[in-house]
Amino acid sequence: MKLGMIAAAFLMISTLASAQKFGYVNSALILKDMPEMKQFQSTLDSFQKQLEKQGEAKLTAFQQKQQAAAQKKQQGLMTPKEEEEVTAELQKMQQELYDYSAQMDKDLSERQQKEMKPILDKVNTAIQDVAKEGSFQYIFDAQSGVILYADESTDVTALVKSKLGI
Repeated sequence: MKLGMIAAAFLMISTLASAQKFGYVNSALILKDMPEMKQFQSTLDSFQKQLEKQGEAKLTAFQQKQQAAAQKKQQGLMTPKEEEEVTAELQKMQQELYDYSAQMDKDLSERQQKEMKPILDKVNTAIQDVAKEGSFQYIFDAQSGVILYADESTDVTALVKSKLGI
């Protein structure tokens, strides 16, 4: 009697397991082909160049000030009080450069997250639509490296791309 119940339980579990449908996508391929990503990269590159240009201008001003002070000191045209004031000013400018660099990294990261969110939302919506339409219980991302084995027939990347019109 017990043996029959165990066999029935195994049969039921194997039936449930075989009813599940799995799929996977390659998110890198999807994102690479999206026109929104090309626009995103262009916008981000432009923003980065703008920030770098401002940083370079600050660095040039610092270097010029530093050179002028060094020349003036070398020529003996600087009093100890002036030297102290210039040193303090150069240290302040140097700190501003460090602060600007940190702020630039923060601004770039924030811009990237802000600009990527609608793109990722669009891809996630397309993946969810494909999963519902294809009755997939699970869709994995091959790009994340989590899949140890995947039958190529379960790759739904093309379906998601089609859903996105790319």
